[in-house]
Amino acid sequence: MRDSDLIVIGGGPVGATLALALHDAGLAVTLLETRPAGVFSTDPRMLALSMGSRLILQRLGVWQTLAPGVTSIGTIHVSQRGRLGRTVISAGVEDQEALGYVLPYAALANALDRKLLESGVATIINQASAVGLEVKDTHATVRYEHAGATLELDAKLAVVADGGRSLNELPGMQRQVRDYGQSAVVGHVSCEFPHGNVAYERFTPEGPVALLPEGERSFALVWTVNPDAAAILCGLNESEFLQRLHCHFGDRVGRFLTVSGRASFPLKLVTVRPVTASHLAVIGNAAQTLHPVAGQGFNLGLRDAWEMAVTLQQTDPEAIGSAVMLARYRARRKMDTGGGIFFTDLLVRSFSNDWPMLGMARGAALGVLDLFPAAKHFVARKMSFGANG
Repeated sequence: MRDSDLIVIGGGPVGATLALALHDAGLAVTLLETRPAGVFSTDPRMLALSMGSRLILQRLGVWQTLAPGVTSIGTIHVSQRGRLGRTVISAGVEDQEALGYVLPYAALANALDRKLLESGVATIINQASAVGLEVKDTHATVRYEHAGATLELDAKLAVVADGGRSLNELPGMQRQVRDYGQSAVVGHVSCEFPHGNVAYERFTPEGPVALLPEGERSFALVWTVNPDAAAILCGLNESEFLQRLHCHFGDRVGRFLTVSGRASFPLKLVTVRPVTASHLAVIGNAAQTLHPVAGQGFNLGLRDAWEMAVTLQQTDPEAIGSAVMLARYRARRKMDTGGGIFFTDLLVRSFSNDWPMLGMARGAALGVLDLFPAAKHFVARKMSFGANG
């Protein structure tokens, strides 16, 4: 007899989504979370959620509490600085209510936390940090530190969902890292003109700069530069920073008026292969950490959690964690995760340079995409719903 059918390591949005999606499955679920009980997230990051992610959150019963603080994306404007070619994707043309939604990470994390506590779907062990993981023929054993002691739990399946920060080694898996040599400067900026629910993705030789609409006249900023430039930008006073942003981005939203919450972090592509081993799986950022261009990473992680829950619900309890069950999960996720990683990496490597011929080709590609509704519809569906869209 195992302690649990399922141990989820990490109680962030991806781990919480997995646990909540198993509400009616009748499984014994244990969730390990490093935060103390009742301590909610204050993470200042903003998220761009796809329509597919919204549907998942609706099914979990948390979207309704989030909706008042969400800004919808009605249009996505894609261009490259200093060259011809651009494309505009509109929710109305694509027959969607919105192409995506922008909301604070903390709002989503806290809504999922509250739903977890209300539902009672999982046994939550707070202030628990996983320090070791061993897989055996019939189960996985997780070692964790809690209240000054090192304890163990067995389960038919262990799912790492916290980004893998607490575990350096995962049995049967290898972590691969590609350093893009870039950093993202993030923050919140207000602007002169109303944004009209338009999100901007502007490619430059240094990397993309994205503006995601917040409220009526503000944006969440993601500005990709080299690490030295990121340090300089974060150290500038407000006036100098806004002037540089205006020179870099242009006049589409008028003058930038204020900036707050500046921070920077390095950009890397981190993948774990394979994503399953005996009685073990990794999902979300623990499986793949992507460049923020096109906003695919977090949405991939939510779909990982949802598809893992579906696979578990369709599996006989005695077969949970088996090779057959895990192969079925990998098959469900192969096209979506593989496509998301390839698309994001291709955008970064193709657009983050100033090669003249490639610049002309990029402009032509954006122009052609804008001329063919079927092609734009294909891209919009994939960005909204993943490979299955």
